[in-house]
Amino acid sequence: MTEIRSAAPSPTRQELRERAPVVVAARRTAIGTRGRSLAEYTVEALAAPVFRALLADVPTTVIADVVLGNCLGPGGNPARVAGLAAGLGVTVPGMTIDRQCGSGLAAVIEAATAIRAGDERPRIAGGVESPSTAPVRSINGVPYSRAPFAPHGFPDPDMVRAAEDLAANRSISRERQDAYAARSHRLAQAAVARGAFDDELVALAPSTSTPPADAHAVATPPSSNLRDDGIGSISPSILARFPALFPGGTLTAGTSSRISDGAAAVLLAPAGTAPGLALLTHATVGCDPALPGLGAAPAIQQALERAGLTTDDIAAFEIVEAFASQTLAVLDELGLSDDDPRVCADGGALALGHPWGASGAVSVVRLFSRLVRSGAPAGTLGIAAASVGGGLGVAAVFEVVR
Repeated sequence: MTEIRSAAPSPTRQELRERAPVVVAARRTAIGTRGRSLAEYTVEALAAPVFRALLADVPTTVIADVVLGNCLGPGGNPARVAGLAAGLGVTVPGMTIDRQCGSGLAAVIEAATAIRAGDERPRIAGGVESPSTAPVRSINGVPYSRAPFAPHGFPDPDMVRAAEDLAANRSISRERQDAYAARSHRLAQAAVARGAFDDELVALAPSTSTPPADAHAVATPPSSNLRDDGIGSISPSILARFPALFPGGTLTAGTSSRISDGAAAVLLAPAGTAPGLALLTHATVGCDPALPGLGAAPAIQQALERAGLTTDDIAAFEIVEAFASQTLAVLDELGLSDDDPRVCADGGALALGHPWGASGAVSVVRLFSRLVRSGAPAGTLGIAAASVGGGLGVAAVFEVVR
């Protein structure tokens, strides 16, 4: 029996940087609550304008592939469909991957891995979700809300139930969850006021290549789809009025992210390209499917260990805030405080919304804005991470290069 062992000692940070693919452009749509501001846009109608914006930011005549995360959508390889709709040409292939809430970040990692392996042509990677236009799924004619996250014999809670169970397991109080959700909205409102999202957002407008889902519908004007529609003036006192989602529980609609539409993507280039975010290390892990919200913590820890880093070295964390209890449990595991200014400094999914397949890519776009667009010096570090239904975690460590 062959024993597989590590072939070499862990590389130094300098060695990681020398071969790290670089995010050189990062864009997203606004995020719209299901049935609201982006309700008429299909997945390709959301993703294609983002692709075009990336290529306008960093023109290139070569795109090797498009890798796109998507969970609920229509099938038919949305990455390929969106690439064609964006005008990338018939020779550019596409691959759609499903790692649930980590899909968008997993797509970025997949594209970076291909570049690191030797094919140094640029790639577009990200994620998209349109619950508003997703088809109804059924088995023997009976509709169902989701596929199983785990097989028979394993725990398979839906994410709302799992978040409630995690709060109970880790003794995370209702008051603490309310305070964290209010923080997300407060920071997002401040970010909007100072224009922190302006340079990353892409306006959506109808065109012949990206029609609305209903050809007879009146499309949302571009001026009204440049704002994440879930951000509000939400305080802990307001959140305290929300009823618990389960009898005797602590989770509420206010401490849960909304089902959302949206797309986000980045343009990845070979090592040595600058300015941008170099993807140093990444990790994908499994955890107890009964408590999937914890997955981001061991993924972050592994990604940091592979880079020879600790949380003290990180200037910016973007952790997908699917639920307040989930994010707080991850922060506890990492030894970070509830109000650590490095964590989701402009608000997170609790305020902006959570388009499942796109959210991991939204985290990378947010890191790009917080670090590259803001002028952070070379060497500044950031982490994007997500916990995933079924008991997974995905994380990646990025470094600013100039």
